[in-house]
Amino acid sequence: MDKPRPCGCKGCRTCLICEKDYGIQKQIPLDMENGMYIYCPFCNKAYPGWNIEDYNSHPNHSGDAIEYPGIYIDLNFLSDDEEKVLINGVDSMPWDLSQSGRRKQNFGPKCNFKKKKLRLGDFQGFPRFSEFVQKKFSDHRVLKNFQTIEQCSLEYTPERGASIDPHIDDCWIWGERIVTVNLISDSVLTMTYNDKPKRYNLDCVSKYPSVLTETGDINNSGHSYTVKPLMNSDKHPVVRIPMPKKSLLVMFGAARYDWEHQILRDDVKERRVCLAYREFTPPYLVEGKEDVAKQILLKAQEFWDYKRVEM
Repeated sequence: MDKPRPCGCKGCRTCLICEKDYGIQKQIPLDMENGMYIYCPFCNKAYPGWNIEDYNSHPNHSGDAIEYPGIYIDLNFLSDDEEKVLINGVDSMPWDLSQSGRRKQNFGPKCNFKKKKLRLGDFQGFPRFSEFVQKKFSDHRVLKNFQTIEQCSLEYTPERGASIDPHIDDCWIWGERIVTVNLISDSVLTMTYNDKPKRYNLDCVSKYPSVLTETGDINNSGHSYTVKPLMNSDKHPVVRIPMPKKSLLVMFGAARYDWEHQILRDDVKERRVCLAYREFTPPYLVEGKEDVAKQILLKAQEFWDYKRVEM
């Protein structure tokens, strides 16, 4: 099962289509022994619970809150008209099959995370219809000086059983701020503490300064983030992060490096599309670092019209 299947899945990744065709039983254990919490974007804290709609009870939360640093949410990032522009734009372009029941459109360089090799590939910049999104980033202090080098459209549908398994975005090339713009329907990011400290190139994190402080301010101290491996005595709950449609989510610091994030199949109630944005790690922003990095940064400033390119 290591080879790609017609649905786009391979290895341990599955969707409803290949599970039915190949008799695969999909089960990802979710340890909830240490409690379940829902992050409130108004309080910037997490409260006991599971149903993501409970954050709407603000400020009348139940139970004792816990601190959960490294999350920034703008619930009203997009207007209705802006959301329509993006949906029409992504749906005017071809989709590629991806794993776990998703479809994708990827605009960015080619990266080999194991060998730490970077190349331009066929990256020519980004679709013009999405240019305004990157311009809106400058309105948020947590995204000061954010330079997009990858933009990826991801589609989730309940018909395919779409999901994404627990993971941390690679830390060799993708920078500290992980950005998601959510479209069409509400969704949830489920966070579990990472028990694989030697994966994801997490050892790179200590080699460059953090972009942000714990509170989301620009870090001027030059200090690096210290990844906190899971110890046997540690007890961490499951934390659920709301991603309403038209919202902006930024993960950084602890949420970025110490916790794996996933989207559960059961949380995909209807079609959902997100735009995911990545930046370089600081070493690749240093002048003279690598010619290929310079080429990528230059291409990342270009925006093109899809119909004109197709002609």
